Amino acid sequence: MTCASCVARVERALSKVAGVQQVSVNLATESARVFVLPDEQALARLGRAVREAGYEPRPADTALLSQTSSRWAGFAPVALGLALSTPLLLPMLLAALPQGVLPPLAGELALPAWLQCLLATPVQFVLGARFYRAAWYALRAGNGNMDLLVALGTSAAWALSMWLWLSAPAEAMVHLYFESSALVISLVRLGKWLESSAKQQMTATVRALHSLRPSTSHWLGPDGEVDLPSSELLRDDRVAVKPGERFPADGVVLEGQSEVDESMLTGEARPVPKEKGSGLTGGSINGYGRIVMRVTALGSQSTLSRMIRLMEDAQAVKAPIQALVDQVSSIFVPVVLGLALITLAAWWLSGHPFELSLVNAVSVLVIACPCALGLATPAAIMVGTGVAAKHGILIKDAQALELAHRVDTIAFDKTGTLSQGQASLLGTYPEGGLTEPEILRLAASLQVGSEHPLAAAVLRASKRRGLHAVAAGDLKAFPGRGTQGCIDGQTYQLASMRWVLELGVRPGTWSALAEQLQSQGATVSALLCQTPSGYQLLALLAFGDEAKPGAIEALAALRLRGLKTVMISGDNRGAALAMGLKLGFRPEAGEIVSEVLPSEKAAVIRSLMSAKHIVAMVGDGINDAPALVAADVGLAIGNGTDVAMHAAGITLMRGDIALVAAAIDVSSRTVRKIRQNLFWAFVYNLAGIPLAAFGLLNPVLAGAAMAMSSVSILANALMLKRWKP
Repeated sequence: MTCASCVARVERALSKVAGVQQVSVNLATESARVFVLPDEQALARLGRAVREAGYEPRPADTALLSQTSSRWAGFAPVALGLALSTPLLLPMLLAALPQGVLPPLAGELALPAWLQCLLATPVQFVLGARFYRAAWYALRAGNGNMDLLVALGTSAAWALSMWLWLSAPAEAMVHLYFESSALVISLVRLGKWLESSAKQQMTATVRALHSLRPSTSHWLGPDGEVDLPSSELLRDDRVAVKPGERFPADGVVLEGQSEVDESMLTGEARPVPKEKGSGLTGGSINGYGRIVMRVTALGSQSTLSRMIRLMEDAQAVKAPIQALVDQVSSIFVPVVLGLALITLAAWWLSGHPFELSLVNAVSVLVIACPCALGLATPAAIMVGTGVAAKHGILIKDAQALELAHRVDTIAFDKTGTLSQGQASLLGTYPEGGLTEPEILRLAASLQVGSEHPLAAAVLRASKRRGLHAVAAGDLKAFPGRGTQGCIDGQTYQLASMRWVLELGVRPGTWSALAEQLQSQGATVSALLCQTPSGYQLLALLAFGDEAKPGAIEALAALRLRGLKTVMISGDNRGAALAMGLKLGFRPEAGEIVSEVLPSEKAAVIRSLMSAKHIVAMVGDGINDAPALVAADVGLAIGNGTDVAMHAAGITLMRGDIALVAAAIDVSSRTVRKIRQNLFWAFVYNLAGIPLAAFGLLNPVLAGAAMAMSSVSILANALMLKRWKP
C-alpha cells in the first residue's frame, strides 16, 4: 500500500466479504485486522477480496518474518532509476549556474531528444509499471490513490515531451520534460525505499520477540538427553537448559538454581533468582546454573506469544484520532484531481502556453500525494508501542495509548498492586478452647485450592508447622466474605468480620480484640462452627501485609505530576487506613476507599468518572477485571492474573508501580508525535498545492518534496525510540 487512499480501498473490499464484522487497515504495517464470523472459507474469501482490490495478500506472521535485515534490500530498481534520470537532470542544473561560470557547456550538454526519450521511457514504463497497475486497480474500484496521481502526472509530462519532440520542425531545439517524468518516478521510488527501511526499524521490536524462541531444546526422555526442535515439545516435558541458553517455553524449575535475564520481556535489567518451583518464561536467558524445567505452556498459550499478539493488535488497531485522517483521505484524491484541472484551465485560459499550463498541473498532482497523511498516526503508534514494550509496558489498545496522557485520577487496587499481596498470618487468637495447631488445621482445610492472598498465608503457616491440610467437603466460596466446608461431619466457616455480623454471631469478648487488631492495620478473619443453636466463634486470625518496594516513591512521583491517587481495598477501614497512610494517601480527601466488594470496584470507578475525571485503574486480580474495563484506561500488573491482563488496555510486565508514570509519559510523547506528524502532513499539502498551482514548483522539486515528506514524518516518529522511563 502507498497512501491513506489505499487504506480506504482495502477496508471497503474486506468489509464487503460475508461475515466480516469489523476491519482496521494499517498503512505503516501494510496489514489488516479483521473480525469475522467463523467459517472454513473466510480466510480464502478475505485473501481474494484483497487480491481483487489490487494487492497481494500474505499471512501476517510470514510477512513479518520474511522482512530482510539487509540495509540495501530493494535498492536496485531505485539505483537504476536514478542512474537513468541523472543525465536528464544535469543540463538543467548546469543551466541554473550563475552566468560566466560554465556558459558554453550548458547548451552543449543538452541531450538530443532521442537520447532523452531513450533514457526516460524505461523509467516511465518499466520502473513505473507498479504505479500504472495500482492506478488501474484504484480506478476499477472507483477511487483514487497516490499511484493514480503519480501515473497521471508523469504520463502527462512524458506525453507532452513526445508531442513537442515529434511536432517540432527538424533541427529545432525544443525544451522537453522527459526529466520531470523520469525523476518524479525515481524520487518517489527512492522515498518508498526509505519508508520501507524506516518501517523495518519500527517492527524491530516484534521481530526481536519472534527471534527469542530457541530452535533446539535439550529434551530429557527415557534414554537421557536428546536434542529436539523446540516446535516438537509437549506440555509436561522435562527440558534441560544450560547456562547462557534461552528457555524454549514457559515452565517451572524442577532441578537446579540460577539467575535469569528477563529484560527483553519485562524491561527489568537485573537478573531474577530462580530455584525449585520458580516460574520460567520462554525466551528469557539462563544465567550461571544448569536448570531442569517442566514445560507448562507452549505456542500461542506462552507468555511470549501473548506479548507478540498484544503488540501486533495495538499496532494494527487505529487510534481514534485517525478517524479525522480517514475522512480527509476519502475525498483527498478527487479534490486534488479537480485542483489540477483548475490549474491547467486557469493558466491556459489566461494566455500562457499549453505546455506550461500542463507542467503546473502535473506539479499539483505530484506534490499532493497523501502518503504523509496516512503514515502520520500509525508510524508514531508503532514506535511508541515498540519502545514501551522494550521497557516492560505492553500497550494492546491504541485508544488506551491515546487517552493515557489525559488521565487526571489513578485508582489502585491495594492487595497485590500496592502491597506485596503476600499476606502473612500474624497470629491466632482462640475463643473456643482450640489449640493453635487445631485452628490452623481447620482453617487450612477450608482454604485448600483457594488463590486468595489470605488463603495462601494460612496454607504457608500450616505448612511451616508441618500440618497436613485435607480439603474440606462440600467446599463453597463466598466472594468478599469467606469460605465454608464440612470437616469431620461438622460445618465450619472462615469468615470476614463483615460476614460474621451478617451471620448474626453474638458479640463477645472477641469483639474488642477484633477492633483492636483492625485499628492496628491487621485484617481479621474468624473461624466459625455451625451448631444447632447458631454460629459459634472458635478463633480469630490476624493477617498483615507490607507495601511493595518503591510504591511510596512511585505514588509521590504521580502526585508531583498533579495526578489524584485513590486506593480501593476490600479490607476493613482500619487495615485500609493503616496501609493508605503508610503510602501517603489522604483519607480526608477521599483517597482511601475501604470495605469494597469485588463487584463494587467498578461502581467506585464509575463514580470517579461521573465527577468529570479521566480515570485510570491499576490492578492485578480477577476481581479487578470489571474495574479495569470500566475505567477510561486499565493498567494490569503483569505478574497478576490473565483475566486482568486481558481486561486492561495496558499491561505492566513487572510489578513495579513506577511503570504507571512511565506509561503515562510514553503516551504523552507518542500523542505529541502524532500531532506533530499530522500538523506537518497537513501544512505540507496546504502549502505545497498553492505553490505548485501558481507555478512556483516544478514537477521534479514537487516529486522530491513529496517523497521526503513521508520520510521526514517517519524519521520524526523514530525519534521516539530514544525514550526511556
